[in-house]
Amino acid sequence: MEGELVLLDFWPSMFGMRTRIALAEKQIKYEYREEDLRNKSALLLQMNPVHKKIPVLIHNGKPVCESLIQVQYIDEVWNDRAPLLPSNPYQRATARFWADFVDKKIYDLGAKIWRSKGEEQEAAKKEFIECLKLLEGELGDKPYFGGKDFGYVDVALVPFYSWFYAYEKCGKFSIEAECPKLIAWAKRCMQKESVAKSLPDPEKIYDFVLQLKKAFGIE
Repeated sequence: MEGELVLLDFWPSMFGMRTRIALAEKQIKYEYREEDLRNKSALLLQMNPVHKKIPVLIHNGKPVCESLIQVQYIDEVWNDRAPLLPSNPYQRATARFWADFVDKKIYDLGAKIWRSKGEEQEAAKKEFIECLKLLEGELGDKPYFGGKDFGYVDVALVPFYSWFYAYEKCGKFSIEAECPKLIAWAKRCMQKESVAKSLPDPEKIYDFVLQLKKAFGIE
């Protein structure tokens, strides 16, 4: 079933981290290929000609693009191992809704925090925390978003935890002070080997963000 599996990725990508976590959760062996996004490989351009973005999961020569679609694909193909998506159609729809919410909100607002300053940054921080509080409300008192088992929404959101330190340093605020339950959830996720091994050191991410700021001429 596994066949030839290759992941084209870039180490700080929270989207790539999702796919890495899903593969680790299912204990699937694959070849990891690091991409230079300033000099994209011919394979990346061939396998994702539409968006020309990582991550790209190549299974037996066929590409699967977009991280949330990759996580669903992994769950469907390797369905003999612990599921990531719930079997109940309504619960599946709810999980997809919240993963989509993460995609539509958290990445852009996080990026705005480190890319902006002054009033624009304050507005981004405020909206970012509001979105996290909505997620915290959905989590409630459950260990994970889907209940007692680590699953799809956890995979979609937890990679951002590796970026929280950079957001906090750039925005001079504390996410834990505002969303303690969400940080407790993230730390719970980090106790899983699949997550701990897939997420880079937050300080390394912060150094990467500082390099980006320098490259973009952001003081």
